[in-house]
Amino acid sequence: MIQLATLAHNVTYDGATLNVYHAKKGQGIPRHSHGYAHLTVCHAGSCAVRKEGKELIMTKDTQPINLVADGWHEIEALEDGTVFVNVFA
Repeated sequence: MIQLATLAHNVTYDGATLNVYHAKKGQGIPRHSHGYAHLTVCHAGSCAVRKEGKELIMTKDTQPINLVADGWHEIEALEDGTVFVNVFA
């Protein structure tokens, strides 16, 4: 079970919100869905992003991904010191 990661920073700028999470292995954002899409970026460490039967392992070198509105998804840190960011408008 994924434990909720620490929300380190929450910034809103010019209509966009950035949520920056600092996570230890096994932490992240448990399975959920919502009515808006968001971009997810991994800045440090690695994380697994799971959505509707698919899984992507992300690192700082991975292209940011779009998680569509109304589809379930979850994000799990695979190592201590993982930093990931969700961006939405």
